[in-house]
Parts: sequence; C-alpha cells; structure tokens
Amino acid sequence: MPAVLGFEGSANKIGVGVVRDGAVLANPRRTYVTPPGTGFLPGDTARHHRAVILDLLQEALTEAGLTSQDIDCIAYTKGIAGRLTIEEHTWSLARSEWPAALCYHHYTTTPAPPFTSLTFPSLVFPSVCRILTPISIPLGPGMGAPLVSVAVVARTVAQLWNKPLLGVNHCIGHIEMGRLITGATSPTVLYVSGGNTQVIAYSEHRYRIFGETIDIAVGNCLDRFARVLKISNDPSPGYNIEQMAKRGKKLVELPYTVKGMDVSFSGILSFIEDVAQRMLATGECTPEDLCFSLQETVFAMLVEITERAMAHCGSQEALIVGGVGCNLRLQEMMETMCQERGARLFATDERFCIDNGAMIAQAGWEMFRAGHRTPLSDSGITQRYRTDEVEVTWRD
Repeated sequence: MPAVLGFEGSANKIGVGVVRDGAVLANPRRTYVTPPGTGFLPGDTARHHRAVILDLLQEALTEAGLTSQDIDCIAYTKGIAGRLTIEEHTWSLARSEWPAALCYHHYTTTPAPPFTSLTFPSLVFPSVCRILTPISIPLGPGMGAPLVSVAVVARTVAQLWNKPLLGVNHCIGHIEMGRLITGATSPTVLYVSGGNTQVIAYSEHRYRIFGETIDIAVGNCLDRFARVLKISNDPSPGYNIEQMAKRGKKLVELPYTVKGMDVSFSGILSFIEDVAQRMLATGECTPEDLCFSLQETVFAMLVEITERAMAHCGSQEALIVGGVGCNLRLQEMMETMCQERGARLFATDERFCIDNGAMIAQAGWEMFRAGHRTPLSDSGITQRYRTDEVEVTWRD
C-alpha cells in the first residue's frame, strides 16, 4: 500500500497532498492573491511559496495521520506543458533576482544561463544545502521561479527521508486526479487552465493532443479580462467572472476563433481590451454583460473542439480538468453537448480541478507502481514538458 507525497507549485497555488492506494489522505493548499487589476509575478509567487511550503508539508502529514517513515515516494511538478506568454513575467530564482533570456515567440527560445548551485535559506535546510547535487535548470516561458522553489524542497525532503523521487508532468497530474475522483475510464479530456488549453485522448501509452490553443490559454484570457475590469483576484478572477456572468443579460458579439481542432483567445482578448471601457462608458453594456458574453463565446469554442475530438475517437466519455474546469457554466454547456451525443460528462469541484498537491501525488502513485523513478541528476524543472511527451506505462 504505497503512500506518495506530492508537491505542486507551478503557478499562484501551492499544495502538498498525500495519496495512498486511490485514497486522498490530505490535500492542503494556499493561494497567492494579488490586488485587483494585477497579475502575479514569478519572483513574488516563489517567495510566497517558500514562506508557506514547510507549514503545508507538516499540515499534510498531520491531516493524513502519517510520519515520514510511512511515505514511500516523493513526487513533485517537474514541468508544465503549454504555450505560455511572458509579457508580465520576470524571473526570481535562488537568493538574487536577475532577468533570464526570455522568449517573445512561442516556438523559439534563447538559452538562459545554467545554475551551478541553489541556496534557499528560508527553507530551513541549511545543513543539507551542501549535499544538493548541482544541476542546470532549463528555463523557458512560464513560472520558473515557483517551480524551482518547490522542486528544491522535494529533492531535499527525498534525500533527508531517503525516499525515491518522481518528477510529474503537470497535465498528467490533472488527468490522473480527474480519473481517480470521477471514475472515468477512457475519456476525451478537456484540459483548461491558466497556462494550458488542450483536448486530449489516450492511445498506445500516450495522452495524445488532438487540439489546443495556438496562443494564450483560456484561463489566461479570463484572468487578463478581469484586469481590464479591475475584478478582484480573491478567491480567483475566474470565479468572480463566473458570478458576475450569472447577472449578465445581453450577449455582446465577440470574435469566435476555431481553426480546425485548435482555438485562439488572443483576438477576443484584444477586442475586449480595445472596446470595453468605451462600451461601458456609453451604456452599451454592463460589466456583467461582458463577463456573460466572454464566457459564452470562449466556452462554446471549447465545447466545439471537444465534441469534434469525441467524434473522431468514438468516445462516450468527456472529462474536464484544470482550474477553469470547475466553472459551472462550462460544465453545463459540456453536459448539454454530451447528452446530445449520448455520452457522459465527468467533472470535479474546486478541490481537485484547481492545482493541488494530491493530483501530483496521484500521478506519482501511478508512476511509482509502474516502476518509474527520477534520478537526482535529472530532477530539474522545465516549462516545455508537453503532455504527449510522457510514456504512460501504467495504462493498458
């Protein structure tokens, strides 16, 4: 009965979860919340994560009723999968802040300087800093600083407790948690979050990507729209947009961009950024109308490409994962599509849709039982770890 401890901290959520044989024993989480009209920078987010991660670790063990001796494996988020934008990002790593070479095109990167050592005094592990294997951290667009902060803790805990280490793909964590909680067997997966938008189906030991965003993620579109209207980030901009949309009465025509199996959200965001204040000032619509219209438009795009993937695969199951997946209006629209196809929809609530440690622990549990291990020398992080790169040896 292996028990796996999972660390997740790739964005503004940080969580530590414990899973044992299909049971979630603990899943505490904290959120870094910024003022309305602002996003979260990697450096500030990493400092938040470093300040709370040890308390979360102790909280998870206490809630699970376990000690370090009861843990069989340490899992952590090794990387995220999507095409990520970086206009608001600077990097903060280790003890000093410095600008890494950033990429302004989705398909090319400029190599950033490697790290030869990592030191995090705030982790209260000064005695083990000398035993951390020097590694080169591959950097690209994305939340590098939070990922590194959490990875260092995972590596340190694994060495202190003499436990094997497992680096987990972020999207795979979402999928495996969704399958565990809902009981879906072989669904077409709609993965929607702040950093990724993909339609996925399993085939021959890979989670195959049938369609995805060609620019920004749907969650990023919603978050940046919230900044235009100065909508609160507490508990999250997406949740507050959802509540405001329920009071919207007018559907404003917005750009609808589906290209085959792919979608684009940058155009609709640019349009709203350009016209929102004028439309609000002249009384053409209300903030609630804009929230309603944005949700209806982008969710319709997602439903369309998901249905097309289900038709291609002959699938009778659809599973929504990722932070945007807890939006009840998206679930309602997907449910309508599934009913019309004679299919079944699976979804979870905010406990498991939003980034959490248990999803990394669950994916780690599957990988651990299948014989996977991550050598310390290969325990870095990356922002170019796509979903279909992972060999899924734990499924038939």
